[in-house]
Amino acid sequence: MPLPKLPTRMGTLIPANEAVVELEREPEETPEPVAKKPVTARQEPSTARKAPARATTNGSPQAKPAPAPRPRKKARLSEAQRKLFVLDTNVLLHDSNCLFKFEEHDIFLPMIVLEELDHQKKGMSEVARNARQVSRSLDALVSSTGEMVKGIPLDALGNVEAQGCLHFQTTAMQGQLPIELPAGKNDNIILSVVHALQGQHPKRQVILVSKDINMRLKALSMGLHAEDYYNDHVLDDSDLLYDGVLPLPENFWSKHDKDVESWQQGGTTYYRIKGPLCSEFIVNEFVYFEGELPLYAQVKEVSGKSAVLATLRDYSHGKNNVWGITARNREQNFALNLLMNPDIDFVSLLGQAGTGKTLLALAAALTQTLETKRYNEIIITRATVPVGDDIGFLPGTEEEKMLPWMGALEDNLEVLHLGAAGDTGASGTNSDWNKSSTMEVIRSRIKVKSMSFMRGRTFLNKFLIIDEAQNLTPKQMKTLVTRAGPGTKIVCLGNIAQIDTPYLTEGSSGLTYVVDRFKGWPHAGHITLQRGERSRLADYASEAL
Repeated sequence: MPLPKLPTRMGTLIPANEAVVELEREPEETPEPVAKKPVTARQEPSTARKAPARATTNGSPQAKPAPAPRPRKKARLSEAQRKLFVLDTNVLLHDSNCLFKFEEHDIFLPMIVLEELDHQKKGMSEVARNARQVSRSLDALVSSTGEMVKGIPLDALGNVEAQGCLHFQTTAMQGQLPIELPAGKNDNIILSVVHALQGQHPKRQVILVSKDINMRLKALSMGLHAEDYYNDHVLDDSDLLYDGVLPLPENFWSKHDKDVESWQQGGTTYYRIKGPLCSEFIVNEFVYFEGELPLYAQVKEVSGKSAVLATLRDYSHGKNNVWGITARNREQNFALNLLMNPDIDFVSLLGQAGTGKTLLALAAALTQTLETKRYNEIIITRATVPVGDDIGFLPGTEEEKMLPWMGALEDNLEVLHLGAAGDTGASGTNSDWNKSSTMEVIRSRIKVKSMSFMRGRTFLNKFLIIDEAQNLTPKQMKTLVTRAGPGTKIVCLGNIAQIDTPYLTEGSSGLTYVVDRFKGWPHAGHITLQRGERSRLADYASEAL
């Protein structure tokens, strides 16, 4: 068969990655004969260059391999289909990257919002840092294009998930509100801008996004659309939060008793079971069955419909006490198994007041620092958010300023110290001397640090306890957890029902964020403590009040 004639004109070459994309999309398409239709530059590589494209993928001796095909952008919606979100200042101060979290929709910034950003940019607080970061992002977006009237593409800085445009207020907008409000207040100016935008764009949905509840209520009362900023919400319902414990059904052994393998390693018994429930297990989750054949175990491995379970150490027995503390309930025993495990680098404990979160963490820290020498120091920090009015500036050094916030530390140290001193059997003057000397040794290994000076630090072989972690934002939590160096264990304690930080909710708290993100990691564990063990008065008050 004679070969076809060579083309008289050279077509434009198409990169190999586009040839691969066309080959995968339309393998059944065949080129038309040359006599009927002239070959274009895009049709030629689809036939004559198909073989080299495949050879490049399969490892031909060519010098330069074909790059991977670029992901295609989503088709842009029409202007009527795209929503127009008007951002309040508190949203920008809450999340400095919120400009790129609205996908294909557009964003509008009133001039008064830029004015409020300018007032918030000074200082060393998290709010001031967010204000400066937002200003830098806006400056980079404006510098990428010289046209501000038509809108600035939000993907100009490489944020491909943001397909909308950013609009600034460039003209005076005075919408006549249906309700007369005091003039000159910033919130009312933003509401008038939203009302004016709604009149200018009757076919588009204009939505005000604000973290201020009263602002949203005023907007809704005027017939304006208003929403909260939901992008940082991990869960819509806090009841769906992972609690780290899974009770096994009554028919567990009848459905999982076939082909059970068991072995012992390092004093721990392991079971490999197969069944339908194994696919629902999460690594490091605790499972228990309280029937004729009781089982208390921790999931170590999940593979399809099979799982490996490891038995637990019973810390409710006196011989396994941790600095004189024994577990009083099932969840406390699970928590101590996580706190005393050297393979677990991150532990989060949730629970209401009196469940023993701080006591268990301190007991495990003292045992592994002073007895087993696994860690060389205990570092304790917390978010300094007052419940009532602030008491003002505090004198002294960093640790002296933090002492009023560490009342829970002092209370639990007293309990642990009395428990340890009670084992000596001393009395009188010797007992007082032993107590004071023991307390000095304990205090020498405990350092109380402020979160304000954590950035840039690295902790080596430390036991880091973050108390009241529910008052931290996800960004603050990331800053603290990334301080961990080799051999460091981080324990987060908190109660998401007691959040004192403004604009933080149970779904957007940093504690909820890390519990959800660390779920299933082989070196992290979580337990929600259920029963209060402080006193019968505290238990009744937590339920009745």
